[in-house]
Amino acid sequence: MALDLTQYDPGRFYDESISSKNRARSSCKELIKRLRKMDEDDLAARQTAADLAIKEMGISFRIYTKKEGTIDRNWPFDIVPRIILKSEWDTIEAGLIQRVKALNLFIDDLYHEQKIIKDGVFPAEVLADSKNFRPQCVGVSPPGGIWAHICGSDLVRDVDGTVYVLEDNLRVPSGVSYMLENREVTKRVFPELFEAYAPLPVDDYPTQLNDMLCSISPRRVKRPEVVVLTPGIYNSAYFEHAYLAHQMGAELVEGRDLFVDKDECVYMRTVAGPQRVDVIYRRIDDEFIDPEAFLEDSTLGVPGLMRAWKAGNVGLANAPGAGVADDKVVYAFVPEIIRYYLDEEPGIPNVPTFRCMYKDERDYVLANLDTLVVKPANESGGYGMLIGPNSTEAERTTFARLIKRSPRNYIAQPTLGISTVPTIIGNHLEPRHVDLRPFILSGKHTTVTTGGLTRVALRKGSLVVNSSQGGGSKDTWIVPDAGV
Repeated sequence: MALDLTQYDPGRFYDESISSKNRARSSCKELIKRLRKMDEDDLAARQTAADLAIKEMGISFRIYTKKEGTIDRNWPFDIVPRIILKSEWDTIEAGLIQRVKALNLFIDDLYHEQKIIKDGVFPAEVLADSKNFRPQCVGVSPPGGIWAHICGSDLVRDVDGTVYVLEDNLRVPSGVSYMLENREVTKRVFPELFEAYAPLPVDDYPTQLNDMLCSISPRRVKRPEVVVLTPGIYNSAYFEHAYLAHQMGAELVEGRDLFVDKDECVYMRTVAGPQRVDVIYRRIDDEFIDPEAFLEDSTLGVPGLMRAWKAGNVGLANAPGAGVADDKVVYAFVPEIIRYYLDEEPGIPNVPTFRCMYKDERDYVLANLDTLVVKPANESGGYGMLIGPNSTEAERTTFARLIKRSPRNYIAQPTLGISTVPTIIGNHLEPRHVDLRPFILSGKHTTVTTGGLTRVALRKGSLVVNSSQGGGSKDTWIVPDAGV
């Protein structure tokens, strides 16, 4: 049976491919034209081929459940690509570069003179209550003043088509390996689309990542020794750790594979004897990286690693302490942060945000819990949130109590009508909500992935895109305007 798009209806939401029933947006005309020529069986067969390729390639992620413990699952992927015009992407890219530049200046300032606090732009009480401010990092000056070398900022599009930054991930942002693998799988199952669109490449990311890591090496050697530090095989992002190490030609190590010697340098244990390590791309949270400086009982880190870093003998990405800006309350101040450090207006706006630490904003939130999304400052993965329109009275009562008890720890935002894209459900297409996580690398130069990881809420009506909660992903294509 021929694919029927006459019933495709995103309702009040902004659909990025179809502006109204049977009318493709200019960037997606060729995509929709080709989809219309397919029948339901062909569409389902291609999706099945993608699922088999993902299984064959071993693309997986881990989740934890109380019942079953750790479970490996194949990466959920939808084969219909998301298409964004290069002209629009150029604006987004500039806004992301601006944002991460300001955030690095902000982090560096907090660990030194704290001018932004002294000038009354950023509240001292927010820093005082920060769970991710590390006193151990005060006075440290990483190369170039860069703390967040790898940043993943989540973007969403509202009902009027406006793009917003939803949050910034500055500690150990994940997902870039899935962006790369999504492209490979799409090439397998939809090769003819590449002839029509020629999307900008993403496969140079491992090279860009390696170049950035090498740029923070304390030793000026031709080939710095770069390693990827993983918590181990049971970590939910282990696939990505192993994938990126392999793609860069770097060693994948655990804490027990490294040690700090008397010279305060880091060494890797090898069959040929100790080998000096120049740069560590660490995928372990601050608290676990060094039992001498943080959690004493951590077996994941390397004793003395902070001493080696402070002595300038090893580069760490991201730098310890970068998470001070990875806080949803700090997020609410990013527009002011950009204006303060760069004297510029933000290139990409924040979602309008209410800060419960201020009484007038808190009172508004408490009076409108049924219409707002409430988020704790330091949760991630879609956990710990209240989605007002879908909440019960009991849940709203609980959140009101939490907000009153710890107002600094909560923000609230209007419920956005997040944009949709066509997604395969069974053997036909339905609109599903999406976000986008581009990755920004900061070293001697700043680069942004051409696109990023599009995450899609596979459940009808759901706004939760996280894979651990039923979400999936799509390949993201940045395409030249010419010829579209």
